[in-house]
Amino acid sequence: MPHATQHADVATAELDSALRGGPFHVALRAAIAARGLPLQRVQHHLSRYGVKVGVTSLSYWQQGARRPQRPESLRAVRALEEILQLPEESLIRLLAESDPHPSEQRPAARSYRAHMAASGALEWLLAELDLPPGGGVHTVAHHERARIGRHRELAGRESHHIVRAHRDGVDRFVAVHHGDPGCAPGRMTVHALENCRTGRVRRDHETGMLVAELLFDTRLRAGDTHLFRYGVEDGTAGVSRECVRGFDTAGGQYALQVRFDAAALPVRCHRFTQHSAAAPRGGRQELALSGRHHSVHLVEARVRSGIVGIGWDWE
Repeated sequence: MPHATQHADVATAELDSALRGGPFHVALRAAIAARGLPLQRVQHHLSRYGVKVGVTSLSYWQQGARRPQRPESLRAVRALEEILQLPEESLIRLLAESDPHPSEQRPAARSYRAHMAASGALEWLLAELDLPPGGGVHTVAHHERARIGRHRELAGRESHHIVRAHRDGVDRFVAVHHGDPGCAPGRMTVHALENCRTGRVRRDHETGMLVAELLFDTRLRAGDTHLFRYGVEDGTAGVSRECVRGFDTAGGQYALQVRFDAAALPVRCHRFTQHSAAAPRGGRQELALSGRHHSVHLVEARVRSGIVGIGWDWE
């Protein structure tokens, strides 16, 4: 079948060229075409890797209409490299190289929010609350605890914040919770636990985000500090594999503790960092699970802009 062979040779040549020069969406489209897989089959293969991605998202990625930027999406890209028989890190590298410069596509101090929701859902949710960038406070310290339930789900997260106002009149803070794939934001609940009360809450069901306004009982003046605590009850998604937190700018101390139910303990845990959502992960360090409390933690004395998190393997 000379015609079929010629067609395959052309597809392979196009793929080789796209993998060398990019951009990401062209390389992805060429790889899918070269393997002759419909998007429904690609989605099926991804599900076998434990990654949930919709056919619509795959279509957007190969058209360049959206970029895979959420942690689950980046896991999908790494899985696609294996499914499509591509060199390791080939698609991830192109994704990092085509990452838009912050000054060109991202508002100041919102790089993490932008990559958390390429669709702009988070920006829309924040705009609904009509708050200035940064909310008027700097974080001095943020201690966060995540609970993983007996069904391996993200049961909830609790945050203990200390903030300092950098302008007069600050009386609130906006918390962002991003659930795992398949979560139901409508069933999540926000609890104001100390020195704050819950204000407006906005949800985006497509991206699994919840944005909550936490109101203080006082108006801070520039330089004032405030300590408050709140939590989000989740438990609405499937198996959880990591907890991450992003930072727009360098700042104060951050500590993350992940505690596992005694009936569902992981086999390995590690910390990691990323400069951006599309960048390769680095700073990997194995974490030992405490025998009595079934937890692991990390502490960043002074956070850098980017992402830090804890991941784990179930088996």
